[in-house]
Amino acid sequence: MLTPFFPQFRARLAPCRRRLTNTVRQASLAEMEHYLQGIFPPELLAPEKHGRNCRDRIYSLLLTFQCFLWQVLKPRTACREVVRQVQALFRLKGRGPVDEDTGSYCQARARLPKDRLERILAATAATADRRAGSGGTLAGRPVKVVDGSSAQMPDTPENQGRYPQPSAQKPGCGFPVIKFLLLFSLNSGSVLHAVMAHLTRHELRLVRQLQGPLHQGDILLGDRAYGEFGTLASWPQAGVDVVARLHQGRRVDFRKARRLARNDALFVWHKGRSQTDIFSPKEWSRLPAQITVRIVRFTATIRGHRGRRITLVTSLLDPKPYPAEQLIGLYARRWRLELCLRDLKTTMGMEQLRCQSPDLVEKELLMYLIGHNVIRCLMAEAVARHQVDLERVSFRGTVDAARQFTAAIARARSRKMRDQLWEDLLLNLARDLVPYRPNRSEPRARKRRPKPFPLLTKPRRQFKEIPHGNYYWKAKPRNYRALN
Repeated sequence: MLTPFFPQFRARLAPCRRRLTNTVRQASLAEMEHYLQGIFPPELLAPEKHGRNCRDRIYSLLLTFQCFLWQVLKPRTACREVVRQVQALFRLKGRGPVDEDTGSYCQARARLPKDRLERILAATAATADRRAGSGGTLAGRPVKVVDGSSAQMPDTPENQGRYPQPSAQKPGCGFPVIKFLLLFSLNSGSVLHAVMAHLTRHELRLVRQLQGPLHQGDILLGDRAYGEFGTLASWPQAGVDVVARLHQGRRVDFRKARRLARNDALFVWHKGRSQTDIFSPKEWSRLPAQITVRIVRFTATIRGHRGRRITLVTSLLDPKPYPAEQLIGLYARRWRLELCLRDLKTTMGMEQLRCQSPDLVEKELLMYLIGHNVIRCLMAEAVARHQVDLERVSFRGTVDAARQFTAAIARARSRKMRDQLWEDLLLNLARDLVPYRPNRSEPRARKRRPKPFPLLTKPRRQFKEIPHGNYYWKAKPRNYRALN
C-alpha cells in the first residue's frame, strides 16, 4: 500500500478499507516515489534540529515539498485544491479535520529553505545526467549551455521593490519581471543552476556567478552575447573553454588570420583600452592583454529559405581533438536547449509566476526547475530502458502520461500490477516520439489574434472605459499607425 504524502503512516493506513483508500488518492507524481527513488538524497527534506522547521507540523518539509511540486506540475492549480487534497488524506488517516484556510500551506511554502531547494535542483540534474548516459560531451568533456530568460509576477509593492517592471511601462500598468540565467546540461537537458536578478542586469554580469557549477574541464556553450573578449579571456583561466556565436559587434577578415582550413582560422584579439562595466577594476587588470581565439564560419541551410551564414568563436584552438564539424554540430544542438525554456515557460506555465512576495517567487521558480528535472529523469529512464533518442521524447507527452499513469498506479491492488503499469509508462514514452523533422522552420509568430481590447495606459483605478469602446475599436481602430 502506497500513500502519496505520508509514507510513515503506511502501517496505520493498511487496515483501512481499500475502496475508501482508492477513492481519496489523487493523481500526483509523488505517488511514484517508489520508482523514482534516488533522484535526490532524502536527508535534504529531513526536519531541522533547530529553527523554523524543527516543530512537528501538519505541513512538514516533505509534505510541503511534495504539494508544491504537484502544484507546479499541474498548471494553474490553486492552493485551495492542494489543501483539499491534504484534508482528504488526513480524514482517511483518522486524525480529524484540517483547517480549510490556505494560510497554513502558504506559510509552509515560505518556510521552505531556499538553499535546500538549490541543492535538490543540483541533485535532480545529476540524477538525470547519470540516467541519460554520456551523450552531451565533446572529446570526453562535459558541455553545459547557458541561456537567460525572464518571467512576470503579480503586481505587488514587494515584487515591484525587488524586481521592478520595465521602465518603458507607466507605473501601475505593467508587471514586475524577474530575470534568470539558467545553466543546462547538454547531456540530459536538465537545469544545473539558476541565477536570479532584476531586469536591468546583463547576462554577462550574471554568468560571473557560475563559478561553482562550472568545473575545470567543462565547455561553456552560449549565444552571441558570450562571443566577446571578456568571456573568452576570463573563463579559460579557470579551465573552462567557451564555444559561442561571434558577437555582432565584431568584424572578421580571414585574410588577416592564420588559417587552419577553409573558413577555419586563428585570430588574435587585443584587450580594449576602456574598461567594461562587466568587470571590476581588479578583474579587468587580471585579463591578458591579448588572446588567441578560433573562428569557424559555416552556412546553415533550411529547405525553402536562403542560406544563413553563422560565425562561431571558441577558445578550443586545436583542430585535431576539436574538428570544425563537431563544433558546428555542437552549436546546432544548442537549439534543443532553447526548446527546454519553452517547456518551462509554456508547457509548465512558468511564464507568469503567482506568488505575492519576492522570496516566494524565487522559491516558486526553483520548484518549477525541480519539476522540470523530475520529468527529465523520467524521460532519461525511458531512454535507458528502450534505447531511443532523448531529443525525440516529448516533454509534454511525458507530463501528460505521468499524470494518467500515477492515478492507475494508485489504484493498483498488487505490487505486480504497479510494476507492470510502470513498465507500460516507460514503453509509452519510448513509442510516443516527436516526428523527425530536420531543418524545420519554427518562426516566432502567433496565429491566434489577441482580443480587441484597448491597452491599459493608466492604473486601473484611474482608467475610465469608454462605453461601447469595443464596437468603435473594431469599426475604426484609434491611432492605428501609432500601435504599429
